[in-house]
Amino acid sequence: MRYGQPTLFYSDGQGPGNGPRPALKRAIESLRQRIAELPAPTGLQRGTSPSKQNDLPVGISGPILRQRPGRSVPECHFSVNLPRFGGKPLRRSVYIANQNTYTPERYTEALNAALDMRRAAEEQYQLDATAAKRRAAAKL
Repeated sequence: MRYGQPTLFYSDGQGPGNGPRPALKRAIESLRQRIAELPAPTGLQRGTSPSKQNDLPVGISGPILRQRPGRSVPECHFSVNLPRFGGKPLRRSVYIANQNTYTPERYTEALNAALDMRRAAEEQYQLDATAAKRRAAAKL
């Protein structure tokens, strides 16, 4: 059984109380217990990719400089990828400043806001994945 650590093996060897059906029954019971106690594995990327060209965390890109139509000064923002369990991820922008108002403090504030958004989305994803796994386990 592979769910959490350690991986368990339920032998269906010969002898009293052994065999394929009792081994399967023990494995299913152990799986149900682990699903009830452990968070579901999500598959979300936790570490940054080695090919990423900046030191921003996973799910955050930027700063992106953009000139909007009708504006005379370019603006900076972070792009934040927000995962959603069972759905397409959302992409949100966190405004930093325009070219004239940009400061290191505003950059730090915007980065912290982007980190908070990503962290909250990851936590919600984990909760939703665990709830779905537990609903599926009830049908075992």
